[in-house]
Amino acid sequence: MLSPLPVRDGVGATRLHVPMSGDWPTVGAYMIDRFFHLDPEGLLSRFDRGEIVARDGTPLARDTPLGVEEFIWYYRDPPVETRLPVEIEVIHQDDDLVVIDKPHFLPTIPGGKFLQNSALIRLRNLLGNDELAPIHRLDRATAGVLMFSARPATRGPYQLLFETRQVQKVYEAVSARPADWDASQFPLVYRNHIVKLRNELKVQVDDEREPNAETAIEVIDADERVVHTLLRPHSGKMHQLRVHLAALGLGILNDPFYPELRGERPDDFDHPMQLLARELHFVDPLSGAPRVFSTTRTLQEAPVSDA
Repeated sequence: MLSPLPVRDGVGATRLHVPMSGDWPTVGAYMIDRFFHLDPEGLLSRFDRGEIVARDGTPLARDTPLGVEEFIWYYRDPPVETRLPVEIEVIHQDDDLVVIDKPHFLPTIPGGKFLQNSALIRLRNLLGNDELAPIHRLDRATAGVLMFSARPATRGPYQLLFETRQVQKVYEAVSARPADWDASQFPLVYRNHIVKLRNELKVQVDDEREPNAETAIEVIDADERVVHTLLRPHSGKMHQLRVHLAALGLGILNDPFYPELRGERPDDFDHPMQLLARELHFVDPLSGAPRVFSTTRTLQEAPVSDA
């Protein structure tokens, strides 16, 4: 369902489903009840300014009866944001794809208190292309290669590559070296069953179920302080790499979730989580040519001998 409102400052309008019947005499009354934390008169004044529209783009009035429109569109009030002191780098751009080197701390898409401080909105504003959309995602704490579709006409074939696991992903991580470190167990393939529960920050592991997450892990280097690993995930479960390394006693340095959830803290831009999306390999579904995109970033805690 296409929005009747244009993208504004890189951000699309929000669609709201409105009940066709209920205890609310008007659409405005429903919205006041739904968004009870907002000032009622301030919300109704948005109707007066023509900022809340029907599916065909017609502005609705504050007294529009309930049941007239099932879907309405409006712009969210943007959060007050201080620009994060990190920058994206465009490493590839053509008519169909844009690939960036995402920094740590920048989310892939808007969410919560992050709107302009997201890779998607920054990239739309930078390139002047409101049709950009991420083909996959990286955690806010993870840096590295991130791929976007440049236009809807060719988006589907690239999305299908990820859905059918035809993209080879390569990551790097740096972990604190355990006291009982044994390099002889590597390389190895780690598998388990990961479950994401609603409203839970961390994923859960269910050892009674068949594995649904798999990662090939090898050691790049190690010193007396840290272990530097290369990771090739076969699946794409949420927090998979962080969970698998933590299970092996190699929790990633500066990971706020695993193995133990830390309390909420301000971002420490000098000490990012040491996980990096290093490469994407795939056969282009349009041209049939092999493609490889690589990060230019490095992990600051990696052993010096890697240099």
